Amino acid sequence: MASTRQPAGLRRPNDPPVLILTSLAAGAKHGHALAKDIKDFAGVALGPGALYGAIARLEERGLIEPLGSEARRRPYRITAAGSAALADAVTDMRRIANVGAARLGLVAGQPG
Repeated sequence: MASTRQPAGLRRPNDPPVLILTSLAAGAKHGHALAKDIKDFAGVALGPGALYGAIARLEERGLIEPLGSEARRRPYRITAAGSAALADAVTDMRRIANVGAARLGLVAGQPG
């Protein structure tokens, strides 16, 4: 059952919009810094097409916004709407993970 508050495209934990919003929740970043941070925390290497395509869609939806350019770099920051969308996505992922863990008989804090 999908949340009606959550914009389409924020469903999978490895989905570029979720990864970008998660990165920007820690502070503004330009494209290369986003890609590096995402690789560091999620182990996902986003190619330029996936990264900048997702950035464009997030910006169009008002979930991120550009800041003033720094030389050739264009940093972005998460908006209030982006923070709310990320919170909804994280809540949904947590609910699914909790159900999966319960069905597998896993107990929090103990290896499965």
